[in-house]
Amino acid sequence: MAGPPTPVPTTPGPLRRAGRRTNLGLLGLLLVAGGTGVLSFGVGTLPAASLVVAAHGAAGLGLLLLVPWKSVVVRRSRHRTAGRRDPVVALALAVLVTVTVGSGVLHAVGLPGPWPASGGIAALQVHVGAAVGTGALLVVHVWGSRQRPRRTDLSRRSLLRAAALGLGAAAVWAGTEAALGLGGVPGARRRSTGSFERGTGDPAAMPVTQWIGDGVPATEHRVLDLVAGDRRVSVPVADLGDEDAVRAALDCTGGWFAVQEWRGTRLDRLLAEHLPDLPPEGSVDVVSVTGYRRRLPLRDAGHLVLATSAGGRRLSAGHGAPVRLVAPGRRGFWWVKWVRRVEVVDAPWWVQPPFPLQ
Repeated sequence: MAGPPTPVPTTPGPLRRAGRRTNLGLLGLLLVAGGTGVLSFGVGTLPAASLVVAAHGAAGLGLLLLVPWKSVVVRRSRHRTAGRRDPVVALALAVLVTVTVGSGVLHAVGLPGPWPASGGIAALQVHVGAAVGTGALLVVHVWGSRQRPRRTDLSRRSLLRAAALGLGAAAVWAGTEAALGLGGVPGARRRSTGSFERGTGDPAAMPVTQWIGDGVPATEHRVLDLVAGDRRVSVPVADLGDEDAVRAALDCTGGWFAVQEWRGTRLDRLLAEHLPDLPPEGSVDVVSVTGYRRRLPLRDAGHLVLATSAGGRRLSAGHGAPVRLVAPGRRGFWWVKWVRRVEVVDAPWWVQPPFPLQ
């Protein structure tokens, strides 16, 4: 004979309304945080980078606003679905969200690491790794909850609530940024992309970082190939001049930036000298000796420099010697190191993965 049903605890005040709208709010903030997080890796120009990073921070901190309501939802769900749903995914998702937000706050405050106790892992690396795991578990959790869209989800009242949540999240982010500035913590001096200064004016102090599986070549190559259709010209790297200079920030997605004076040869000048009469449209594939490559618009060639020195010093092997691409206004993964070939192609520049696959 079955006993009496387990009573569901009542909740006083406005928390009583916690439910579907709370879950939708959390889902919306997580999607915005994830989308802007990915976008922030690709946007390096101002003010676009500032807006993207601000939206990312606001969405992440905005999750804190819904914690009281979500705790009520969890308590109700635990009583109603006891023994019928496995809570492991939901619990793991909560842990990963907490780690993601916490590590993001640590990075923003100015405790980016790497920390010896963590095996050299920085806060931003923890943040990104936890965010990837959060995205995967979020898909599993949403699919398992069997929630389906409703017409009321896009009602005027729902949209007004979403706007209020967005304004609240923006207020939390603005208040946090103001507190960082008043407190004089290191995070107040980070760039609009979230990166911290490391080695401005001193190339030797810049961290040596590569994209995923890329690595420093064992030997330096001595020839740069310029290709356009069936035309190919090999230019000795030693012949590249240093008559063109640009002061630009190398802003790495690893969470640091450095402003240097880069000297070398402007790409449009080099192409005009060795491959004249190129079509005005098209793209250039800049390829490293390691096989790493990025494609850029040919019309941007006047702003791109094949640099051989930085800060008055010859490039080191870790920073792309003998020649690297300098792409002002773009994040560090566009700045191809150890450039071996520049090829003019007809394909649009955006016909490539948004981030390198190597």
